[in-house]
Amino acid sequence: MIELWRGGRLESAHLGHAVICDTTGQIVESWGDPTALIYPRSSCKMVQGLPLVESGAADAAGLEPRRLALACASHSGAAIHTDTVTRWLGDLGLSEADLRCGSHMPQDKPAQKGLVCSDTQPCQIHNNCSGKHSGFLTLTKHMKAGPEYVEIDHPVQRAVRAAFEDVTGEDSPGHGIDGCSAPNFATSVTGLARAMAAFAGADGKPGARAAAMVRLRDAMRAHPEMVAGEERACTNLMRATGGKVAIKGGAEAVYVAILPEAGLGVALKIVDGGTRASEAAIAALLVKLGVIEAGHPAIKAHLGTQRNWRGIETGEIRTAPGFA
Repeated sequence: MIELWRGGRLESAHLGHAVICDTTGQIVESWGDPTALIYPRSSCKMVQGLPLVESGAADAAGLEPRRLALACASHSGAAIHTDTVTRWLGDLGLSEADLRCGSHMPQDKPAQKGLVCSDTQPCQIHNNCSGKHSGFLTLTKHMKAGPEYVEIDHPVQRAVRAAFEDVTGEDSPGHGIDGCSAPNFATSVTGLARAMAAFAGADGKPGARAAAMVRLRDAMRAHPEMVAGEERACTNLMRATGGKVAIKGGAEAVYVAILPEAGLGVALKIVDGGTRASEAAIAALLVKLGVIEAGHPAIKAHLGTQRNWRGIETGEIRTAPGFA
């Protein structure tokens, strides 16, 4: 799908699978193997957020769109993210200790510097999934369920699996444990694209599920800074499309896009797990689908000329023949 050229020679090639579905769930176009089974990883956080909204838990907790966007986020741990999670937990009468996502150093550079220079260890609120887990805790409290909300048989995860299988149109063959300790249910690339198309076509449809899809999708588009962060591909590409698309990446080179105006859902997986290639591939598909120009700086950041530290042109990242 994606190639790196240097000195007139192909230096690296990234294989992958990609599917575009319409709102009927049918494949519009595909590359690679559309039936390939994958873990969506963090690309499916808006699906994991459906029970939070459709149950009434989000409204009971007074969650505004910024917090709904954060529930779908793999955030950088900047102050806008960690401050929001801290307030969210406080509003629930909970604390950092109630999270089950684990701790890691934030990706945001000012946040990193603040921790290092103060000799402070990161906490679970810095975890890129702390917004999703705050959503899980909100639903847990609403359900009056036990505290171990990441366990596979917990009511929260049973609700997530039911929603996941419904919107993908597939029975999941199983799950793995994600980096944040929550279950991550497997599906095909087509199933993931079908789910994104369902979000794209949810406007005007009856029921709590469709309303939840619209709210989560539109929260992401309205607040791209909450979904990832500065200098991150998801945030930059959503801004560059002027809010036309909701975009979300996942670990091991998964990407999805929701295009409400076109009524399309996109899912892709790079086989080698390389983020460089997944960002280039989603950028190429956004250009193909007409929501952004090929010459836009947000696209050229992932596709096009490569330069070294002295600014000398060294090569090019491009789409492979036959892709996009």
